[in-house]
Amino acid sequence: MPTQSFEEAPEVTRQVVTSPWGMTERRLLLVLGSLAVGLMAASDLASPLREDGTSLIDAALFLLYFSLFCWVSFGFLSAFAGFCVLASSRSMTLPDEPELRLPRKRTAVLIPIYNEDVDQIFGRVAKMTAMVADVGATGLFDFFVLSDSRAEMEAREYRAYRQTKAGSTVPVYYRRRSKNIARKPGNIAEWVGRFGGGYDYMLVLDADSLMSGKAMVQLASAMDRAPSVGLIQTVPTVINARTLFARWQQFCGVAYGPVAGAGLAWWSGAEGTFWGHNAIIRVEAFAQSCGLPELSGPEPFGGHVMSHDIVEAALLRRRGWAVHMVELPEGSHEEFPPTLTDFAIRDRRWCQGNLQHLRLLNGAGLHWVSRFQMLMGASAYLASPLWLILMIATLLHPLIFANSPLGSPPSTWLVALTGLLLVGPKLMSFAWLCMDRRRQLALGGLGRIARTMAVEIPLSILIAPVTMLAQTIAVIGILRGRPSGWSPQRREADGIALHQATQDYRSHLYLAVPFLAGIVAGPGVMVWLLPVAISLLLAPFIVTATSRCDVGEWLARRGIFRMPEDEGRLPSFGRAARRQLYAPVPPPALSLGKCAFT
Repeated sequence: MPTQSFEEAPEVTRQVVTSPWGMTERRLLLVLGSLAVGLMAASDLASPLREDGTSLIDAALFLLYFSLFCWVSFGFLSAFAGFCVLASSRSMTLPDEPELRLPRKRTAVLIPIYNEDVDQIFGRVAKMTAMVADVGATGLFDFFVLSDSRAEMEAREYRAYRQTKAGSTVPVYYRRRSKNIARKPGNIAEWVGRFGGGYDYMLVLDADSLMSGKAMVQLASAMDRAPSVGLIQTVPTVINARTLFARWQQFCGVAYGPVAGAGLAWWSGAEGTFWGHNAIIRVEAFAQSCGLPELSGPEPFGGHVMSHDIVEAALLRRRGWAVHMVELPEGSHEEFPPTLTDFAIRDRRWCQGNLQHLRLLNGAGLHWVSRFQMLMGASAYLASPLWLILMIATLLHPLIFANSPLGSPPSTWLVALTGLLLVGPKLMSFAWLCMDRRRQLALGGLGRIARTMAVEIPLSILIAPVTMLAQTIAVIGILRGRPSGWSPQRREADGIALHQATQDYRSHLYLAVPFLAGIVAGPGVMVWLLPVAISLLLAPFIVTATSRCDVGEWLARRGIFRMPEDEGRLPSFGRAARRQLYAPVPPPALSLGKCAFT
C-alpha cells in the first residue's frame, strides 16, 4: 500500500456516478438553516449584553452562543431530514429482495483483535461462518482473525482457531503479528499487502461485531453492482446489553438510530463516512488510496493516525471512489461499552483522534464534505468545554457584576426552541415508530416505548453533564500532550463499586460544590443550572447504578429498556452459559425502490 500524502493531491481518473440527486441543495439547506437558527438564538441571548455597550467579552459570549446553537441545530435539522426520508419511505436501505442473489466476487471477512475474550471471538466466528454456509455462499467468503494480542494470548487463540476451523465449511484463517505496528490500521494494511490480491472485497468487523450471512451477501452483491463504490458503511444495532447503561444505549440505537442514520445518509450521499467496522470495502480502492502516513511531531497530535476510519473514507473519496452509508433490513450488529467509565475510556481515544483531524483539514484534494465531517467530529468534543465555559460565565458574571444582563431570564421562545432542538429528534423518532408497526412490536408496543422514553429522557439529562465534564477533561489532557494509549476494551461488567466511582469522578464532585454555592448566592434565574449541579454531585451514584446488570434487569421486567433478546425467543451461540448474542427483530425494508448504487 503506497503511503498517501496530505501535501499534494493524487491524479483522479474516475468519476462518482452514484451520488443522489440534489446533494448541493440538501447540504446548503442544512448549513444555512443551522446558521440561521444559531444567529437568531445567539442574538436573542446576547441582546441584554448590548444595553451598556459592546465589549470584547460581549463579542466572545455572542460567538460562544452562536457556535453552540449552530451545533445543536445542525443535529436537529439532520434528524428532521432523516424523519422526512423515513416517513416518505425513501431511506437508503438495501432492498430486502425475496430471492437472495449471491455475489460474483470473493470477499474476505477481517476481524482484528487485541487481547479479547478468546471464546467470545471464535464463538462469533463460528456463528457467522455457519450463517454464510446457510445462505449457500461457502466458496465466496473467507474469514481472517487478525490478532495483535500479546504473546501470552497466542496459544489460547490458536487453540480456539483450530477448533473453529475444524467445525466450519467456510475457510477460517488466523494470523498474529509479533509487532503491532500502527495498531488497527497497520493490522489491516499488513493483511492487504500479504493477502489482499486474492480478494475483491473485505468486510471489516470489530471484535464485538456480528453480521448475518444474508447481510454479508447483500453487501457483496451491492458492491458487484456498483463498480465505482469504494466503501459501504452499514448502521449497526447494539446487541447483548445487560447493564442499565448498555440497555439505555441499545434502546437509543434501536429507537432513535434510524432517524439519525437516515439524516446522515441524506446529506452525505457519496461522500459518506466510515466507522471502522461493519463495512465492506473494495480492496483495490483501499490499497490504492488508504496507506496512512505517520504524522510529524509527538503524540497526541503527531504519530500514527488515531481515528483512522474517517480519514480512510476521505482518502477513498479523494481518489474518486464513492463512499455510501446504508441501513440493512437486518443483520448488522455491534456491542456497546457496559459502563459509563468504559465508554469514557473509549471516548478519550476517539477524542484524541478527532482532535488530530484538525491538522488534516487542509489536506490537498479532500472533498469539502470530508473536511466538514472531520470538523464536525472534532466539534463534538470541543463543544463540551464550550458548554462548560458558558455555564461558568453565566454563573460568575452576575456574581461579579451587580447589574449583569446574564442574570436576566432568557425569553420564553428561546427556552422552547432549546428544548425542541435537544428533545425534538427523540420525539420525531417516536412519531416514526408510531408509523412502523413491526418495529413497535420489536420494542414491545407503543406503551412500552412511551414508558421507556419517559425514563430515558430524564436519564439522558442526568448523564449529559457527567459526559460533558469527562470530555472536557479529555480535551484538556490531550491539549496538554497526554496521549490516550491503547488498552484492551472491556466488553463485560457488572457493577462499579461506589468508592471506585467516587475516586474516578472526584473532579465532578469538586465542580459541583461551587456550582451549588453560586446557584444559592446568585439570582433566581440561575436555578436552570441546578440540574447540572445535581448531576455532577451525583456522578458517582449515577455511574454505579447504571453499571449494574440487576438494575437493568429490574427495569426490563417492568417493560423499560426491554429488548427482543429479553424474551428468550432467539437462538444463542458462543458460550451460552455466559451470554447470548441475538439478532433483533428486523424493521421492514423501506423502499427507495433501490439505492442509488444498487
